[in-house]
Amino acid sequence: MRWDVMGWAVVALLLIAAETLAPGAFLLWMGFAAAAVFLVVLLVPVDIPVLAQVAAFVVLSFVSIQIYRRWFRKAARQSDRPLLNRRAEQNIGAVALLDQAISGGRGRIKLGDAFWVVEGPDLPAGTPVRVIAVDGMTLKVQEA
Repeated sequence: MRWDVMGWAVVALLLIAAETLAPGAFLLWMGFAAAAVFLVVLLVPVDIPVLAQVAAFVVLSFVSIQIYRRWFRKAARQSDRPLLNRRAEQNIGAVALLDQAISGGRGRIKLGDAFWVVEGPDLPAGTPVRVIAVDGMTLKVQEA
């Protein structure tokens, strides 16, 4: 068997196997493109130049990834808890008492078992505030 035929078979298998280490379906579709080039090189009796094979692989990879993005990625199931790993955003709308006064635009509140840095208008400690937005791990508040 020719080296280019075996090379494309190995590339296809490695890309598909690598998908198990880096999930996300990106490498899987590139593996399908390598498998398609393998089949073409195997079945076409004329020797195809290596540069043409690589160009076909690049084009097929691009096309297969676009097919995945357009038709398969959209069909992913939506989460019933979209804020599960966005802890700060879960606090929007919460009302709490200021643990430390907001001075110079920054203070602190306690929500649940955690202390949060807050930004807002200067207010004394003990004032009830409502979380209205999030900037990274800083909560934006206003007087409740």
